[in-house]
Amino acid sequence: MKTLFNTINDLKKEIKNEELLKKLDFLEEAFRKLRTKTGLKGLVRKKKLRKVLRDVEYEEELIRLQIELIKLQNWVYENKKRVMIIYEGRDAAGKGGAIKRFTEHLNPRKYRVVALPKPTEVETGQFYFQRYFKHLPDPGEIVFFDRSWYNRAIVEPVFGFCTPEQYEKFMMEVPEIEHALIDDGIIMIKFWFSISKETQKKRFDERMKNPLKQWKLSPVDKKAQELWDEITHYKEEMFSRTHTSYSPWIIVNSNDKKTARLESIRYVLSQIPYDGKKDAKVSLHPDPDIVQRYHRKNLQLD
Repeated sequence: MKTLFNTINDLKKEIKNEELLKKLDFLEEAFRKLRTKTGLKGLVRKKKLRKVLRDVEYEEELIRLQIELIKLQNWVYENKKRVMIIYEGRDAAGKGGAIKRFTEHLNPRKYRVVALPKPTEVETGQFYFQRYFKHLPDPGEIVFFDRSWYNRAIVEPVFGFCTPEQYEKFMMEVPEIEHALIDDGIIMIKFWFSISKETQKKRFDERMKNPLKQWKLSPVDKKAQELWDEITHYKEEMFSRTHTSYSPWIIVNSNDKKTARLESIRYVLSQIPYDGKKDAKVSLHPDPDIVQRYHRKNLQLD
């Protein structure tokens, strides 16, 4: 491989044609990517060359963004800021995978991931938000909510886990509660990971075939395709009534998981004025075709 790189470099010294030089630069970069751990793994698995190169580019971009996340986390800790990031979306939209990439290299003492089980008998008799309030971020901490109080906006009414009165009460209260939290200094970001019906079915099928992922399937998941339109109705109601100027819904096109991960991280970095941001060696401007604020005129995937 070294000989190949030396040959390319020798050719570049002798060639004056700019188009040919660009092609040699591309070839040199491609070989560099193939020498990485991800590149070699892809070749061993006999993946298509283009797919291998895309995988390497994704890994390299992810690492650059994760370096910025570490800088952001340090800023949050040192300045005693409180950050909460909510991840919502249909089943198999890629929320858990995105959170995993967000937290992969963070200091575990300075963040938490909250994924609450169904409420206990005691919790069902409490003020609805009470069990979530226990997990709000402390000073210097980032908390990632893998689903949140918005269960009552979609999952609970669709599957009959709450009464119409409880649903309506929640929808009226949540904008005021979020306003109070933000007014108290909490930095809040609300993501909706959006997928098509076809993508969801494909991912469910993959889970069924993969013994390492079968635990992700639940009785609720199995009805998700059947209840697609009803979920869509409640999702649109949620957006319409809980999307505010101070707490907007951020829609992430997650039909491509890897792109969704990169762009959602990029969005968070773009929103918080952490130290060292100007020195970033990666773009902090999210792709508007992948990440955008909710708007009633938007054409949503789901």
